[in-house]
Amino acid sequence: MNPVCHPPALNTAQLESLEQWFPTRRRLKRGEALYEVGEPFNAIYAVRSGFFKTLLPSQQQRDQITGFQMTGEILGLDGIGSGFHACQAIALEGSEVCMVPYGSVDELASNLPTLHAHLNKLMSQRIVQDQTAFQILANLRSESRLAAFLMDLGKRFAALGYSPNSFVLRMTREEIGSYLGLSLETVSRLFSRFQEDGLVDVQTRHLHVTNPEALALIASGKHPH
Repeated sequence: MNPVCHPPALNTAQLESLEQWFPTRRRLKRGEALYEVGEPFNAIYAVRSGFFKTLLPSQQQRDQITGFQMTGEILGLDGIGSGFHACQAIALEGSEVCMVPYGSVDELASNLPTLHAHLNKLMSQRIVQDQTAFQILANLRSESRLAAFLMDLGKRFAALGYSPNSFVLRMTREEIGSYLGLSLETVSRLFSRFQEDGLVDVQTRHLHVTNPEALALIASGKHPH
């Protein structure tokens, strides 16, 4: 499930080149929206620091979380097709983004061809991932979904140079449930079960994966004996 949850990221050098050409930055406080549904699309955003969630807000039922993005990952691709943002992006902590005006992509192509090619690749990969995500979420059992989600977060933190087995969950249990198509009760019950089985140790939002091998087995849809 790693390629599903995990939006491809820019590496440090690419992020720095992006900032050199597009120095405009925007800082957001926790809970602040980077863009709203239906807002005109005029930029792609690279996350310099912080953590975001993208969602489809709903009046009738709970909001549908469509993804979580962290440092080096890209936001805003949802607006390319129609010229308007198709979802809402909200900062889950104090965050900063680098803005790439979409009209400047031609400039990017001539000045930084490798980065431009990388952005195109990011967009293509994201489409494939979204399709795969639906298939996996439809087939995986609830415990496998949560295990895969936690393993994926660990890999993304590891790519930033942090521990893959010890990190802070920036999102709530409710938000995790919305993303994985599970109820809050199911997510809470699974966390308790994982803790009882010695797979993870959760203290409020601090999560420590104590048995990565067993968690990986569950994530793959198998069960440790």
